[in-house]
Amino acid sequence: MADGAGATQLNRIALIGNFPPRICGLATFTRDVQEALISTIDGLTVDAYAMTDPGQSYDYPSAVCFDVRQDELADYVEAARRINASGADAVLVQHEYGIFGGPAGANLLRLLDRVEAPVVVTLHTVLEHPNPDQRSVLEALARRASKLIVMAAKGRELLLKVHAIDDDRVVEVPHGVPDRPLADPAEFKPRFGLEGRTVLLTMGLLSPGKGIENMIRALPSLVETHPDLTYLVLGATHPHLIAHEGEAYRDSLKALGQELGVADHLMFRNQFVEQEELLDYIQAADIYVTPYLNEAQITSGTLSYAVALGKPVVSTPYWHATELLADGVGALVPFGDSEALAQEIAAMLDDSERLNAIRQRAWEIGRTMLWPRLAESYAAICREAIGRAPVRFPLATRPVRAIDVSARANLGGVERMTDGTGMLQHSIFSVPDRNHGYCVDDNCRALMLMHRVEGDPVPRADELAEVYASFVQHAWNGQEGRFRNFMGFDRGWLESVGSEDSFGRSIWSLGVTAAEARSSELRRWALHLFDQVAPHARALTSPRTMAFAILAADAMLDAYPGHMQARGLIAAFTPKLAALVESASRPGWTWFEPVLGYDNARLPEALIRGGRRLGDAAMVAKGLATLRWIDDVQTNAQGQFRAVGTDSFGRSYVPPEPFDQQPLEAWAAIDAVLYAHTIDGDPRWIAAAERAFAWYLGDNDCGLPIALPDSGGCYDGLMRDRVNLNQGAESVLAFQFAACAMGRLARKETNDGRESLAS
Repeated sequence: MADGAGATQLNRIALIGNFPPRICGLATFTRDVQEALISTIDGLTVDAYAMTDPGQSYDYPSAVCFDVRQDELADYVEAARRINASGADAVLVQHEYGIFGGPAGANLLRLLDRVEAPVVVTLHTVLEHPNPDQRSVLEALARRASKLIVMAAKGRELLLKVHAIDDDRVVEVPHGVPDRPLADPAEFKPRFGLEGRTVLLTMGLLSPGKGIENMIRALPSLVETHPDLTYLVLGATHPHLIAHEGEAYRDSLKALGQELGVADHLMFRNQFVEQEELLDYIQAADIYVTPYLNEAQITSGTLSYAVALGKPVVSTPYWHATELLADGVGALVPFGDSEALAQEIAAMLDDSERLNAIRQRAWEIGRTMLWPRLAESYAAICREAIGRAPVRFPLATRPVRAIDVSARANLGGVERMTDGTGMLQHSIFSVPDRNHGYCVDDNCRALMLMHRVEGDPVPRADELAEVYASFVQHAWNGQEGRFRNFMGFDRGWLESVGSEDSFGRSIWSLGVTAAEARSSELRRWALHLFDQVAPHARALTSPRTMAFAILAADAMLDAYPGHMQARGLIAAFTPKLAALVESASRPGWTWFEPVLGYDNARLPEALIRGGRRLGDAAMVAKGLATLRWIDDVQTNAQGQFRAVGTDSFGRSYVPPEPFDQQPLEAWAAIDAVLYAHTIDGDPRWIAAAERAFAWYLGDNDCGLPIALPDSGGCYDGLMRDRVNLNQGAESVLAFQFAACAMGRLARKETNDGRESLAS
């Protein structure tokens, strides 16, 4: 937000990451960031959203306003809802692989795609050789984030080289450090029973990657010349290591010390210490050692702390050490070289003048990394992100409704997603993603669409109809009396029985094909399969599946008015839908269920159609009432169509959330209101159809077009400040159905106008 003078205000930040008492360096860092921001930036509130690992629970302090269970998708959605409700100006994510659920932490995107505020991400790990999931997630984060923060120049380099992220999107902010005076180690040694000892220190959660065994192997030659030397290893064993092998690694290090005869010079403190005690331990050390085993570490909080407190460092050349020690505050030795470790440490200990000079230089560098400096940098980055946040267009600048231009079928997107087997489910942008194969739902929709195409594309549509019909036929599992749904790209079915929804959509496509296909052979096939399927449909129980079955039967009766099984389905399911309205409705809630879901308008459309077939005026009236209610719900304050967002699903008797908005909902709404207009002639239904179609063209909450009329594509959804740029089958088909429906409406209105003039 900005004040009247144009200065960007920063009043509240939502901070996402691990948090104490969870034991890990990231948790400590997140807490320190929160405290630094609050203490440094006047009037700033920082709400912590803590990640909780599977099977664990923590007694979080009041600083944590919500904990997100790593593998619970609903928690990510709820966290986004709370962040939006809080009025957060910016979202600050502490990102590390392994703390967010899903492949490479992809669940985090579910949260970030739902927040309204701009996002800033601190990357604690940037990989030189990410696997495909890691690459996908990081690049999705980069698209979502206004800025990416790294703690070392190597992180910036990798983002550019490996991920091709623009340099101006990346900011380098060093790891924060505490402010303490430069002190003589002898002042702190008595507290830990180290008086009179020369102390080497390695600290942090214990794990094999720390290379501690190499430092132990360096001890024999060191203690020969420095018999007062003690190597202190401070830190609890990493919880993940404990879970898999207990203390086997720590025990192996102790055994190595015994074998080399240096056990008396080796001290383990198996504990996770609080901040002030940790700093005391560092100040008690003479030299800090990080003998890590490989270079792929762009940040080390313990190394930053050691330098800030004036500790000379001997380290292997991992990325962060190479940068931080370049200013003469330590020495680098090759990976796995115990002899070099011993030589460099001995050289420092034997040159007191050099040792003191390094201490002073390290401490001075530390003054540039203090927590208040980090807080000021983070606040400035967040303010910049707020200032650059996309501006929602005012209503007057949004696109005009162009139904006469866009309401025509274009099979380009459908063709792109179709091969000889059928229509693929998903895409990466506009490129079909074969990894996800096919589903009967999309092929049923595609089959119905082919019958509604008019004009030049008709010959090709009739060819494609045979492909989709073949898929639907193959999906039918007569032995189980159900349709299969998901098929791999190798044409192998992934299940023997699909969902009720896939059954409902399949029988719906058969009814529509029997009624609308241009080919008599295809109509005959659809009637034949419908007759096999319909008896099994009686077992369906979910409201939407019953609605699909009613739509199927209604279409069948258009072609075959005496079809007994179709009449039976309508007679069985329509009263059930009407009864659901009676049961679930409340004041202000005229609906079939306590919750809203997907394909919402199909429920009232089915009740209206079924009531008309049964000659039951009360059922028709009830259907129209529910359609009016959902039409009101799906209209925002500016009079635009606003699809019930997927964030709303499963929440009983509460107003719907606006995002993610899916193209399927606008198509369903158009079909339902246009049919309602044939029943009662109310002009509100025409206005509702135009409003829903205009949603595709950019007359929506974000002022962004969803559909691509020129290519026949359609994006997968409307987020809070952008579109989902993938173009999957469901979205492409939904827009084409909507275009066909509005095209028919435009032609009808034109013809009606001509007839009126002629009369």
